[in-house]
Amino acid sequence: MAPSARQRREVYERAGGCCEYCRRSADVRLAKFEIDHIVSLKYGGEESSDNLCLACAPCNRHKGPEIAATDPLTDEATKLFNPRQQNWPEHFQINPDASLSGMTPEGRATVLVLRMNEAPRIEQRFGEVLLGNYPCQRNP
Repeated sequence: MAPSARQRREVYERAGGCCEYCRRSADVRLAKFEIDHIVSLKYGGEESSDNLCLACAPCNRHKGPEIAATDPLTDEATKLFNPRQQNWPEHFQINPDASLSGMTPEGRATVLVLRMNEAPRIEQRFGEVLLGNYPCQRNP
């Protein structure tokens, strides 16, 4: 079942038009954004707004139904970053070259699974940094 129109509006407004995983702006030309189930229905996630977030197409495509992965630093299992329960700046760092670093097990696993540092994505973010469009800042 797809999110309702009301839920889609609520998710978009709550996210301030920002991908809640990589902090890309939906205002960027040609950016396609989708509603993600943070905990997929496959793993018992609900259709409630508390389980939905705004994600750019690459983040949503790479995340798929995943909710956990291995932390590449410790080789231990960890949950992926949850934008409803966790604060982005505590889990991720934007590097000078526009790559992203995970600062916690959840952050590192999320960067890896969502392939946030693929060359085209870094290049896109770097261009957005130069234009002053990255990271996306949530609207008040």
